[in-house]
Amino acid sequence: MSQDVYEESLKMHRANHGKISVVSKVKVENLQDLSRAYSPGVAAPCLQIEKNPGDIYEYTAKSNMVAVITDGSAVLGLGDIGPEAGLPVMEGKCILFKEFGGVDAFPICIKSKDTEEIIRTIKLITPSFGGINLEDISAPRCIEIERRLKEELDIPVFHDDQHGTSVVVAAGLINAFTLLGKKFADVKAVVNGAGAAGSSIVRMLLALGVRDVLALDSKGIIRRSNMDRYDFSKKEIAGMTNAKDVEGKLDVAIRDADVFIGVSVANILTADMVRTMKKDPVIFALANPTPEIDPALAKEAGARIIGTGRSDYPNQINNVLVFPGLFKGALRARAKKITEPMKLAAARGLASLIKKEELRDDYIIPGAFDKRVAEAVAAEVEKVAIAEGICRD
Repeated sequence: MSQDVYEESLKMHRANHGKISVVSKVKVENLQDLSRAYSPGVAAPCLQIEKNPGDIYEYTAKSNMVAVITDGSAVLGLGDIGPEAGLPVMEGKCILFKEFGGVDAFPICIKSKDTEEIIRTIKLITPSFGGINLEDISAPRCIEIERRLKEELDIPVFHDDQHGTSVVVAAGLINAFTLLGKKFADVKAVVNGAGAAGSSIVRMLLALGVRDVLALDSKGIIRRSNMDRYDFSKKEIAGMTNAKDVEGKLDVAIRDADVFIGVSVANILTADMVRTMKKDPVIFALANPTPEIDPALAKEAGARIIGTGRSDYPNQINNVLVFPGLFKGALRARAKKITEPMKLAAARGLASLIKKEELRDDYIIPGAFDKRVAEAVAAEVEKVAIAEGICRD
């Protein structure tokens, strides 16, 4: 990435004092407009909502409004930079919600890393929002916060760092295996990185029918015999993967694997390791800005299909392909939560945009600016939410 983009971004942010503003949906040009938008006319919708709280979705912006919430503890590749420094990223996320999905969003940065305080704060502000998108909160707290909020709130809650990535990975694998003629039940998958995204990818692989999954953290393959060393999230991963209790590092895990998914660190996967994989392996090297292996090196070593998190290579695994459409569908259905079947539906909706005859090694996932994406994802998510019976009357 050119240094110029950082300088240009700094100038743009300063010139505009950020990236978002509040824009009125109605005009207030005279006393009659004022009396309808505010006092005394506004009393009518207030009283209507007091009488029937569900009408808040009819008379306010809640029906299409998402809170994008962080504590600034795990911002992009910058780490724990704090809530103030995380605000430009949250503003950017809000723009993506609006531009790609037509969903209104507002950034909320919480000055606390205390799990209970964050949960309580979010619960207190939910009257204003139809959904909660958690963002850039460090693991494993992010997992606990999301789970608690899903249990204790009656609006959709989604941690994009976990599930957005896993949904796009799933869509890419659906199309990759269609192209290669492989079945999920027959493949061996390796997930390098056991944080928020890695844990969700493991669950998604299992939901898709993969039976042989090995997950690794910085110390090696996660094993059931090492349970006492892990936090609650890694203990769950250990219980779901590595049934044979295989021990070793990535070079051991990768042997005879069909798929490598990296959500870890740069250049950890070598060409020699790729050569030990099964024929026509799929490699999703998602570390940013430098992937786990250079795509050209992976191709030279025998990789058939390669995806990265970067926009300058084919098959970009980009969360913007998921969260705008997923929330669009959930809000449109007035779903009370986002479920595992809804995430799978999002993956299948995304994958379906590329017809079988259009699939190529370098085209298994739609591009970020494919205008069909948000609606395709939203339609499938909405359909499943209604079928599950989790929508408001």
